[in-house]
Amino acid sequence: MTNTPDRILRLNAVLDRTGLSRSTMYRKMQNGTFPQNLRISDRCAGWRESAVDAWLRNPMCYSADAGQ
Repeated sequence: MTNTPDRILRLNAVLDRTGLSRSTMYRKMQNGTFPQNLRISDRCAGWRESAVDAWLRNPMCYSADAGQ
């Protein structure tokens, strides 16, 4: 395992990587089948790259509880 810090991905990067629409991604977050976002500032949110990568490895079996 490397010692590099986990990167924070912004919305457009997450949508590009996953191929999901914005509404589908937020619906999956609400259902617990996609990683939760992190509040970066008042008007800015991001996602941990490692959590998005975990979802990409197995999107059908992903659980936000297990992904954290």
